Amino acid sequence: MKPAARRPLLLCALAAAAALSFLLVAPPPPLLSSLLLVFPASPYAGSPKLLFLLAGQSNMAGRGIAPSPLPPPFRPHPRVLRLAASRRWVVAAPPLHADIDTHKACGLGPAMPFAHRLLQDQEEVGSGEHPLVLGLVPCAVGGTRIWMWAKGEPLYEAAVARTRAALAAGGGTLGAVLWFQGESDTIELDDATAYGGRMERLVNDLRTDLGIPDLLVIQVGLASGEGNYTDIVREAQKNIKLPNVVLVDAIGLPLKDDQLHLSTEAQLQVGEMLGQAYLKYKSSTESRQ
Repeated sequence: MKPAARRPLLLCALAAAAALSFLLVAPPPPLLSSLLLVFPASPYAGSPKLLFLLAGQSNMAGRGIAPSPLPPPFRPHPRVLRLAASRRWVVAAPPLHADIDTHKACGLGPAMPFAHRLLQDQEEVGSGEHPLVLGLVPCAVGGTRIWMWAKGEPLYEAAVARTRAALAAGGGTLGAVLWFQGESDTIELDDATAYGGRMERLVNDLRTDLGIPDLLVIQVGLASGEGNYTDIVREAQKNIKLPNVVLVDAIGLPLKDDQLHLSTEAQLQVGEMLGQAYLKYKSSTESRQ
């Protein structure tokens, strides 16, 4: 049973989720495909990629203001791609969710600094014969509560469909789910207290439906909330009782004037933390093999 939508903002999120699910589950109509040709294709589109699913709400989609010129960690790189809404691999350039989270003006999020951190690591250790190609799969939608990401709901089904399409379009492996969500679950006490159980079900469902039992999920601990129950959601995030669920904490990072969305500087730091968390996990698993 879904909790009642008590605020107009939630109705906007529901509309966005419905529109996103239609766009992402069904093949794009011809007119939309032609409009999306403005995104440049990549010569690495057919190459095997290390994929990352970007999911959650507005702080994952990105609301950071883009300065001019862009700081280097946010700039496009030929080996960092994103799966557009048309399911074409294109060169990743912010805002990554421009054709996904279409009901809001998207800005800078953590995914580009995350990707640059992984490329930097490969350059430091040596690229070998096959340079690393990263594939980002944006699916985040602002204003969404975690029950809207449950199995059977439009956002969940769209995320699974896009991830499967990404794996089929050029091949590769899914490295992790990057999850930044929960600010909207701080409004109602029922949502906040149910957060931990819902998150664990989400992780288990993704692992089952994507066929990756040990899929890594890196979640970002909340830096802010829309309501009075942020501490309850944060405690739930810290106490997920599943293996291979890692937390990086955004608490204390600078916020925009709305005191909800992370600043550009903060998004840069979150991307760096996500990258370090993934590399630490990768190193630990390789050492056990």
